[in-house]
Amino acid sequence: MTTSPASPAPSSPSPSPASPAFTYSHSDADLAGQPIGYWSSAAGTAVVHHIRTALAEHGLTQPQWWILNQLLAAPAHGRPSDDVVSVLKGYLDIGDGALHHDIGALRDRGLIAEAPRSAESAARIALTDDGRALQARVAERQKGLRAEIHEGITDQEYVAALKVLQRMIHNVGGSAWHH
Repeated sequence: MTTSPASPAPSSPSPSPASPAFTYSHSDADLAGQPIGYWSSAAGTAVVHHIRTALAEHGLTQPQWWILNQLLAAPAHGRPSDDVVSVLKGYLDIGDGALHHDIGALRDRGLIAEAPRSAESAARIALTDDGRALQARVAERQKGLRAEIHEGITDQEYVAALKVLQRMIHNVGGSAWHH
């Protein structure tokens, strides 16, 4: 580990009273040699934990939250459950089995309604009034979470970070997509 001074945050606003002052771990020169695998994994772990903790306060898992959001703009008769699973199964490698379980859990809580598959159509799921109300409450909380996560980071810096990560994924033959 180096003892060189850490670089100051570029025009960072003062930290909120709830969060401690932020200091970079290394100088810019030393950060350039740091392993991306470690830092991208550490960031992902910390952010996902923060989000999942907030969702748990509302009795939701992250995949259940994704399902509610997928149904928000669906027509009144719902959306095919297989379509929802198809969109979401690659998110954080959740897989389709867990999503079918989460659909059942949301149905059992009265947050979504499920019309069974028939000879004419696929099984459909739709938000109930309770599901729509919970989604609205949690969406407000999510706005606050985003502000916490993005504190001291400009939109320009955020976009640059995502572009760098996307390019690195491409450079190693990986693929990633988010709606």
